[in-house]
Amino acid sequence: MKIEIDENSGFCHGVVTAIRKAEEELKASGSLYCLGDIVHNSMEVERLARQGLHTIDHDAFAQLKNVRVLLRAHGEPPTTYQTAQQNGITIIDATCPVVLHLQQTIKKAFQESDAQTTQIVIYGKIGHAEVNGLVGQTNGTAIVIEGPDDLVKVDFNKNIRLFSQTTKSIDGFKDIVERIKSSINPNCSFEFNDTICRQVANRIPKIVNFVTRHDMVFFVSGAKSSNGRVLFNECKRHNDNIVMISGPDEIDFSLLNGVDSIGICGATSTPKWLMEDVKLAIEKHFNI
Repeated sequence: MKIEIDENSGFCHGVVTAIRKAEEELKASGSLYCLGDIVHNSMEVERLARQGLHTIDHDAFAQLKNVRVLLRAHGEPPTTYQTAQQNGITIIDATCPVVLHLQQTIKKAFQESDAQTTQIVIYGKIGHAEVNGLVGQTNGTAIVIEGPDDLVKVDFNKNIRLFSQTTKSIDGFKDIVERIKSSINPNCSFEFNDTICRQVANRIPKIVNFVTRHDMVFFVSGAKSSNGRVLFNECKRHNDNIVMISGPDEIDFSLLNGVDSIGICGATSTPKWLMEDVKLAIEKHFNI
């Protein structure tokens, strides 16, 4: 039985930086607050919690005074920084540079647009941390669409400026663009900005190549990971013998009877150590 971990899977640069900053702070002080899960993987969150990282929500954040708080790679709306300034909170900002640039671009588009004639539209997951930060750049006025069905929210008799959450599917974004092009009033303008992170998007061809080489694949990802769902669905199109698990405890070993080649891969929020734990569990079960 051959077991292989995908060398291209695992944390993206933004997540690596956020976790490095958290670990540096924890080593120095032994305790640190983080606004929201530092990464959409519960086991990595638990690992850092054991080192002293306290995950809080926005309500708890608003009650803090004179402490240090990490902002994760997903980014935050302007109101978060305002609260920090009012409460004497020191921000350790781990916002991903790609997300930060997108925030600035949306803010500029909003400031330059007439709200009566122009709509800022964001292709992304409603309620996602990154999307909340993007919507915040427009004082909460941006329209968020998750897919074609949400286009009913858009007024095609107004100008449209379209952006995308950084971890969305490129094909999905292209589909939205074409649908808007075919529906918008010809007298209105339509500008679209492909703001999808290429480091994330470029993983698709690599991970597809990986999963097609194996009889059975375990895709390791946290349930909250948007990127995980995108990558998993793409993988399943090319190899139906793939299951998503959050860790070793969810392995169904009966799926491996008669299997010669097993692949283990994951999302940009999946730590390498967790994929290695999955491999070790399989090796232990089969005495490899």
